[in-house]
Amino acid sequence: MNDTKLTEKVALITGAGSGMGRAMAREFAAQGAAVIASDIVESRAADTAKAIAEAGGRAIGVQIDVADASSVEAAVSKGTEQLGPVNVLCSNAGVLDDYRPVLETDEADWDRVININLKGMYLTSRAVLGQMIENGGGAIVNTASISGIVAGGGGAAYTSSKHGVIGFTRQLAFDYGPKGVRANCICPGAVETGMTRELFAANEAEVMDSVNSVPAGRYAQPEEIAKLALFLASDDSAFVHGAAYVIDGGWTIR
Repeated sequence: MNDTKLTEKVALITGAGSGMGRAMAREFAAQGAAVIASDIVESRAADTAKAIAEAGGRAIGVQIDVADASSVEAAVSKGTEQLGPVNVLCSNAGVLDDYRPVLETDEADWDRVININLKGMYLTSRAVLGQMIENGGGAIVNTASISGIVAGGGGAAYTSSKHGVIGFTRQLAFDYGPKGVRANCICPGAVETGMTRELFAANEAEVMDSVNSVPAGRYAQPEEIAKLALFLASDDSAFVHGAAYVIDGGWTIR
């Protein structure tokens, strides 16, 4: 482990069992953080924690349902009991909506996406803000999307949720920046993860046309998103508050 940028920090990462969240957990641990790797599937969270431990880092895996307040509180309580107060929160857990427009989105689908993608950020932030302020500050990094900036990257529920994430993050920065808590978000484009591979496979021709038209000419890898998350979580971004960082290979400039 490199043990540098996040030394003596405790990082809670949601959706850490796979994809971008797993990459963030491993990157943060490599930079000295003790990681609370949380996921809706407990075995995936445990696998991430095990991989970190095998690489010489410190981590525990905990189950979390970010849309459920009691689950969030329990995960934070378990993590802080074992590793200490949270200094860094990466709210990364999220779901897609299969690009469904309003007339194809029923109320249950809408609620599921909004509750996980947006309400989950509120619940996890609320669970750690008090201890961050009490201990002199912290950093919150929320995973939004280019769908939080433009339409067409998801359906009605997903796009609405990610626009909400950006607004929520900016309000966090406004309210709690003066208390030492920085809040920023990441807006990825197409990232190659297990979740997106399934979706892309169902629309392969259309997706590849879009990917090939992007200046970078490829998907992002989760590790590339994790590098940006590290920057926003570390003191390297000490003067960055309320920003929405686009990392999309040029998708939104087309």
